[in-house]
Amino acid sequence: MSDLGLPTHVLTEIDSPIREARLTAVDELARIAAGADLGMASAARRALEGLTQDDSRSVSAAAATALERTAIRLRPDRVDFGQIAPGTPRVVADVLVDGPPLATATATVTVSGPGLRAMLAGQQLRILWQPRSEWLDGSVTVRGPAGWGEVRVTGQVLMAAAPMTRTGVEAQMRAVDGLSTYGPPRVTVLPPPRERRSPAGAVALVAGLTALVLLGGVGVAWALVSDREGGGAQNAIAQPPPTSAPALEAATAATGDAPAPATTITREALANRISSVAKPAVIGTIKVGNEPEGIAVSPDSKTVYVANQGEKALSVVDAASRKATSMKLRNTPRFVAVSRDGRLVFASMYENDLSGSGVAVLDAAGEIHHYLDTGKQPYALAVGPTGKLWVPIHSSGRVEIYSSTGGVEEKRINLPRNPHAVGFSSDQQRAFTANHESNAVAVVDTKSDKFLKAIPVSKAPHSLAVSPDGRRVLVAGYEANAANLIDTVTLKETGPFKVGRQPQSVAFAADGEHAYVVNEGDDTISVLNGRTGQLTATVKVGHSPRTVAVSPDGRLAFVSNGADDTISVLRVGE
Repeated sequence: MSDLGLPTHVLTEIDSPIREARLTAVDELARIAAGADLGMASAARRALEGLTQDDSRSVSAAAATALERTAIRLRPDRVDFGQIAPGTPRVVADVLVDGPPLATATATVTVSGPGLRAMLAGQQLRILWQPRSEWLDGSVTVRGPAGWGEVRVTGQVLMAAAPMTRTGVEAQMRAVDGLSTYGPPRVTVLPPPRERRSPAGAVALVAGLTALVLLGGVGVAWALVSDREGGGAQNAIAQPPPTSAPALEAATAATGDAPAPATTITREALANRISSVAKPAVIGTIKVGNEPEGIAVSPDSKTVYVANQGEKALSVVDAASRKATSMKLRNTPRFVAVSRDGRLVFASMYENDLSGSGVAVLDAAGEIHHYLDTGKQPYALAVGPTGKLWVPIHSSGRVEIYSSTGGVEEKRINLPRNPHAVGFSSDQQRAFTANHESNAVAVVDTKSDKFLKAIPVSKAPHSLAVSPDGRRVLVAGYEANAANLIDTVTLKETGPFKVGRQPQSVAFAADGEHAYVVNEGDDTISVLNGRTGQLTATVKVGHSPRTVAVSPDGRLAFVSNGADDTISVLRVGE
């Protein structure tokens, strides 16, 4: 019979003054957390969470590692449907929910993104996208007693309808080639099956094209289905997609067709992914408003938003034509962020005397939706993994959390003074803020929205960014001419790494292999190895650069130049 209390000897080891005994307790707790007794497993995880605050660094690190090992995991954690033809009714992806029994016990699923739906059945998370807009940048979050995990979901509908050719399919295969991190996927492209009707007269599964990606080691299948008459696709998604070659043959045989000859395409033949370069090049300059500061790029990489703090206006830049239009605001904009689905834009505002503090909420075209009032001096705001708006309040030492539409304040979290910027590691369920006057990075538990601890970093941390895999935080130390890296699991800091003068803003490349530090004092960008912090290049940009933003497609970066009234365009990926 199970007891919610932990074994006595484990409790004794947890409270022991001897470090080795507490390390033994961590091992015991990890074993219990991975077990089938859900009550005991939950108690073990709570105890491990407590041990992450242990005075011994080795104990706290071991506890953090044990929590990570027994937490819920989504494999893969990124689904990119690529470019799909107009009129495609739906696309489907299956994701493995991995972890101990506690990971999926009473788990709930939430989605963020237009046309996204998801369903959890055992360890299979099925994600369905019914395209309602030209592009998608959303997420699916699974929450359970063992924490939560998130899958980022992206896709784009091609503007011009065209027949799906093998070349088009191969482009889609390139888009989803990165779904598995457990060895190279085997890509199989099937010719279109011939149309047939069942005896009842209903159209059987007939697709203009069905493409399957079999991800080695994960057992995940991805399918694009384009049906011609009502029920075809419903039948297609009602059955689990095949996850092995024999299952594929059985599924094909069920339609009454013999398995068609398949063409296997190697990963190398389909490799067309954007990789960041060690030395980016400036390829253009765009004129914007007076003294541009904050900058953000839309999820589809087509639009750049620039907060001009020398005037009460936001610049909306078409990334392709490089033409900017100006949108007048109530007060002076400072920083800008975009919602995960790209529909809303948020600009923090305040005057030099701190009056007019608030956030302007605009639609994607830059039209004013509404304004909201905040604490004094809202700084570099950001949209969190669940779509909520986090606004650091510089003058009050806190962060304010608003609903995804920026309409309702839901919570306030007190932090060390003075929070400048916020970033998120959804895998670790943590948020991080750069706290300028405290010379520290604050760590927030996003499950409970509680402040956990402050990590000392180089003097005057002005900005931070979290790597795309959620494992590293890069911090700019404005008065130290240095940057630091923080491991989001162990919370261990490394560095400082020497950069240019007065580093003000940081960002990671889309692949996480490089990172960029904006040096306001010497008009340069320091390019770092995203994993080690090693300097790989220094790139000259405009005068008094302020903020950097990388396009989600990984090709370009944009840097606001405050004294030139311009943004520099850098090619950072190829």
